[in-house]
Amino acid sequence: MTAARRGPRALLLASIAVLGGLLAWAVLGPNRMARMPLDTVVHPGPAGMSGGGDDPAVLSAPPTAPIPETLPEVVLASLEGPPRSLAEFRQPSLVVNFWATWCAPCRREIPLLKQLRAERAAQGVEIVGIAVDFRDEVLRYAREIGIDYPLLIGEQDGLQAAQAFGMGLGFPFTAFADAQRRIVAMKVGELHADEAAFILDQVARLNAGEAEIESTRRAIALQLRILAARRAGLPEAASGDDGRLLGSQT
Repeated sequence: MTAARRGPRALLLASIAVLGGLLAWAVLGPNRMARMPLDTVVHPGPAGMSGGGDDPAVLSAPPTAPIPETLPEVVLASLEGPPRSLAEFRQPSLVVNFWATWCAPCRREIPLLKQLRAERAAQGVEIVGIAVDFRDEVLRYAREIGIDYPLLIGEQDGLQAAQAFGMGLGFPFTAFADAQRRIVAMKVGELHADEAAFILDQVARLNAGEAEIESTRRAIALQLRILAARRAGLPEAASGDDGRLLGSQT
């Protein structure tokens, strides 16, 4: 990378880091900021969140605004060049993943995202990546690892897209939307296979008319806490309405 190219890149990354820190401090204060879980499930609406940290994002900050109930209007340059809108993706279940090439947990997620698309395409699932990074870096990395799902790319406009989701400055984060384009879950931090499977199964139930949106959001938040506790080797203290752990066979 040339010195001329390093300058704008360093400025972009520094701006994200500084703004993220200031926002976290302003919203949480110094004491609550230290306790903010970096791997969370965030609900649409005013600042409701729950979860447990196991793989923190490289740069993480709390929501800067309420998470919208439905997917916001986002138009960004595509991997091929011409701009595309999220509204163009008509599949019943849409997974929108915000990432950057310099973010280690973002890179770890990509094989899972590719696998999910391959295994669940017949069920109407589509993955869309939104890279908040320099275009040439994204193109190089996408070719290098063979990203085969649609990519949208933005620098400052990518940050604005993240802010439209209410998230702003934490990477990675992933929004799951149903056929009505309601945001069913927003996972902040690295996405894991067991989490993705549970969320997508719940989205499929919503699409089939077998579940209600608010109870589904609560069930997802609870189950992801349980899964995070398992990964951390902690007691599974959370339970469902009937006193059993979600996902338990007993």
